[in-house]
Amino acid sequence: MSIWKYENLLLPIAAEHRLTLGEGETPLIRSRRIGPSLGLQNLYFKLETVNPTGSYKDRYAAAAISHHVNAGGRVCLGTSSGNTGSALAAYSASAGLPCIMVIIETAPKEKLRQMMAYGARLYQIRDYGMDPVVTDRVIEGLTSLAKKMRTNVEISAFTYSPNGMQGVQTISYELAEQLPEGITHVFSPSGGGGLTLAVARGFSLLNEKQDVPRPAVHCVQPTGNNTISGPLRSGYSSAKSCVCTSKISGLQVGKVIDGNWTLKACRESGGTGHVVEDDAVYSMQARLAREEGVFCEPAGAVSATALPAALESGDITAKDTVVCLVTGIGFKDERAVQRMTSEASFPRLDNFASFTDAVKDLIEIS
Repeated sequence: MSIWKYENLLLPIAAEHRLTLGEGETPLIRSRRIGPSLGLQNLYFKLETVNPTGSYKDRYAAAAISHHVNAGGRVCLGTSSGNTGSALAAYSASAGLPCIMVIIETAPKEKLRQMMAYGARLYQIRDYGMDPVVTDRVIEGLTSLAKKMRTNVEISAFTYSPNGMQGVQTISYELAEQLPEGITHVFSPSGGGGLTLAVARGFSLLNEKQDVPRPAVHCVQPTGNNTISGPLRSGYSSAKSCVCTSKISGLQVGKVIDGNWTLKACRESGGTGHVVEDDAVYSMQARLAREEGVFCEPAGAVSATALPAALESGDITAKDTVVCLVTGIGFKDERAVQRMTSEASFPRLDNFASFTDAVKDLIEIS
């Protein structure tokens, strides 16, 4: 199980330099409750939560670090809001490379601890990832430093790491195999646009090489980080930077990055943009856990959050085959889990008889 199953669709690399921790080949499950409640007959969730470090970014890291090793790289220098850093740290450890990460100020502590568990060295810069001016300066500085070190800056975006993003395109290759009868729409969460662009490009390549039908790929963003989705829906030709106000970890990318390419690729596929409120995302995160058994971080619930409005606007119909990408596991963001369970509690009982009395309305005993 690895992305290298699709070596004929990836950039060539020496077999001895192909790293894997078992990423990819993630489950595609049919919705049992949320889809029917919305009137969607064929809603599916692609569970990227089961990758080795808990997110789809393992696909990126497997390809990026493999190419890095193949080129003789001796250190991984990157930047992340969380999941990219965890993945790069893990695959760097596997390759025996030191990993240095610049992280955004609001990254959840759970993700930082995961990076450090793999041995990564972390540095946090104020307002990085939130303010586009600060973000530009940091990335420019990292790019300059990388040139001096004769290496690359690992950022999960086509703009900076096209080799690594080839690994993310394998999501499309798997979906085409898992639903060979065809997919009508794919909903993808977006920060800088890389994931959404990878999925659109993956299906475009399959269509070109194997005549696989292309689904409409939709870009979903929090309202507070509306760099791509709004302009796409409004008919504009380019994305726009913003000062990010969203609290959704992983999607706090006020800089355009892959946005212009993403906008164009989505529009060519027949997809459009959707913006969702943070509170609606938290609500959908709870529904996925309680109604589908899918435990994801808030960013992983963003794609499904767009479904009610997409149905109402006619962007999708009840009979369409719809796939939502669920990108990261719930353990990535403990604050979100606490929010989701804030009203839950459990009593301490004196004896088992008290327990049976407390739950008698939930069970039947003959």
